[in-house]
Amino acid sequence: MQISYPPEADVYRAKIRGFLEEKLPPDWKGIGSLDRDDAVSFASEWRNTLYENNLLALSWPKEFGGAGLSALEQVVLAEEFALAGVPTGGPNDPFGIQMVGNTIIHWGTEEQKRHFLPRILSGEDRWCQGYSEPNAGSDLANLGCRADLDGDEWVVNGQKIWTSAGHLANWIFVLTRTDPSQPKHKGITFLLVPMDQKGVEVRPIKMISGDSEFNEVFFSDARTDSKNVLGQIGGGWAVAMTLLGFERGEAAAVASILFRTELDRLFTLAKSNGKTSDPVIRDRLAWCYSKVEIMRYLGYRSLTNFISGKSPGPESSISKLYWSEYHQKVTELAVDILGPGALTPSGRRPASAFQTDQPGAPNSSWSWVGTFLNARAGTIYAGTSQIQKNILGELVLGLAKEPRLDAGPWNESPGR
Repeated sequence: MQISYPPEADVYRAKIRGFLEEKLPPDWKGIGSLDRDDAVSFASEWRNTLYENNLLALSWPKEFGGAGLSALEQVVLAEEFALAGVPTGGPNDPFGIQMVGNTIIHWGTEEQKRHFLPRILSGEDRWCQGYSEPNAGSDLANLGCRADLDGDEWVVNGQKIWTSAGHLANWIFVLTRTDPSQPKHKGITFLLVPMDQKGVEVRPIKMISGDSEFNEVFFSDARTDSKNVLGQIGGGWAVAMTLLGFERGEAAAVASILFRTELDRLFTLAKSNGKTSDPVIRDRLAWCYSKVEIMRYLGYRSLTNFISGKSPGPESSISKLYWSEYHQKVTELAVDILGPGALTPSGRRPASAFQTDQPGAPNSSWSWVGTFLNARAGTIYAGTSQIQKNILGELVLGLAKEPRLDAGPWNESPGR
């Protein structure tokens, strides 16, 4: 594991800091210091700034309109943006640029690359992810959303759920069942589907925090061009696994920065509420500090692998399991520090339903209570803790696999 940066990283870091100093207001305190409407406006304007300066698709080759940055440069930029409290793109860019964009570069035809990649960068096409289903749960390969070929179009019927930012998207990449007679991993096709059509309905899901970042998506004879298959017909599982690999990258290396910023806010909250003399609270704060430090070194290990070009393997489940379990504990501590104030929260609500509140967020009781409520979902989305433990047990530790009853064709699986 490498815990120091080479000299060239310092050169690029200085360049990024100069860019931030030039583009941000002199009194900038982080996007979390803005109210919701102002934060949305800033994020939209900031995305345009990044687009104009070729700082959106960092890993894409220059031939496709990307920045063509090295792995080290990508991580340095992400770190500096996190420290400055600015986003690396718009709300749908993780799905458009990081996920499906990279996957199109890897699996797409030349025609697909020429059509979709410029539209992703410009923001004309805003993407979301159609993977999870109500009856598939954590077993993604058990999906039942159907797609049938009708002339030169695919006709899609079924439902997807937990579609993040689906209410903001106009395109969705969808895993569909195109051959039910095949074993469940082999009858899946990866489709690119426009959402601005009569056969697609998006319904927001009200979360416990009051936000609606997740959605249900219903397909009723929705259509997409037969050319909008990514990869091979029936070969969608391999494409899907490629895309999931692109969800990682620099995230593990910079997550500890956001969690440390959040913990510093919690230290301040404990002091202002007179809780730092409580030995139990002090012990719990020390536990949180130790966990964030461990997270930092896990990030360094991921960074070392990322820079060396090593693809994320099953051991990457350690990071997801670690931060999601930690975040529930630290936000529980925040609620305990607030005491009765947590029952009647006030002030600004968290701007994000995922992980920490945004950098620069005020130490309001609603910020902490909202983050506490959102953290309940952290051990479920992007792979439950139970699934992460299975992956680590079977693929990292080499433990015996759980018995399976569904090795045959999908339509002969139990309950079909």
